[in-house]
Amino acid sequence: MLISQALMAKQKQYIFNQLTQSFEVLETSRARRILRFVLVLFAVLGVAFLFAILLFTFFKSPKEMMQARELDYMKLQYEIMNDRLDNMEMLLTDMEERDNNLYRVMFEADPIPGSVRRAGFADADRYAKLIGYRNSEQVLNAARKLDVVASQLYNQSVSYDTLFAMARNKSDMLAHIPAIFPLKETEVKYISSTYGHRPDPIYKVSKFHGGIDFSAPMGTEVYATGDGVVSEVENSLWGYGNMVTIDHGFNYVTRYAHLQKAAVRKGQKVKRGQLIGYVGDTGKTTGIHLHYEVRKNDVPINPINFFYSDLTPDEYEQILEQSALPTQTMD
Repeated sequence: MLISQALMAKQKQYIFNQLTQSFEVLETSRARRILRFVLVLFAVLGVAFLFAILLFTFFKSPKEMMQARELDYMKLQYEIMNDRLDNMEMLLTDMEERDNNLYRVMFEADPIPGSVRRAGFADADRYAKLIGYRNSEQVLNAARKLDVVASQLYNQSVSYDTLFAMARNKSDMLAHIPAIFPLKETEVKYISSTYGHRPDPIYKVSKFHGGIDFSAPMGTEVYATGDGVVSEVENSLWGYGNMVTIDHGFNYVTRYAHLQKAAVRKGQKVKRGQLIGYVGDTGKTTGIHLHYEVRKNDVPINPINFFYSDLTPDEYEQILEQSALPTQTMD
């Protein structure tokens, strides 16, 4: 078998020469052999290239499969992170609502606007490096949420610091806020005029009355309704007449008008329940009474809301009912 193969390999190719009418050995040139080799090589490479294109088009390499698995895992983690950020936002929103509607109401502090609490970052360049990728939207959403949550946490932390300081001063604030009757209840004959629009006793037109008028005997003692400092002691023949003004701090001020005379001086510190003057009828008035005002941020507010330390619930209800009745101011 081996001998026959060797013989066949050594066989030569012949060609018939018509001129000589004989067979001659077919000689192949070196250039032709090289050309034939190059053609075969290119054919093999072409087939291999087409095979590679088909392979990479319809089949993934082990490295690509590993990268695809990592990308899917990353997407899953971003979804989980976004869900956790959503839960954190819900928790922070609940904290903000309690902060604004409970804690800040208790301490009479202004609520923090939602636009301030949820302020993110307007700088577009902050996210520029995250744009241009296949999953940029997921990454951008997570980055923006994270920035908003960070802003909310910071603002909430500042708010709690403020509330903590307010809580430390709560006892002091409660001592300063007006909270009692300016007269002994036994000395008050009746409330001649309440807070709101009432007919003016002199000009006979509807006019806003920024306080409460207490009818009481001449010389009845008048007391400070909260701790503070006497900011003004006025003596006048018109308007509020003889009047004492007390600055209680925390943006609260009380006025005691139409006094017979004052019992304190400007700049004097006073305590709740301390004698500051006597009921009279000085200034623009039609009878003996005390005009009492409570002002916050220089705006008059209804003094009835500040008698909680002196009234039972039933007494407070009676005061509210009386305040709704039509009355006429005495000043």
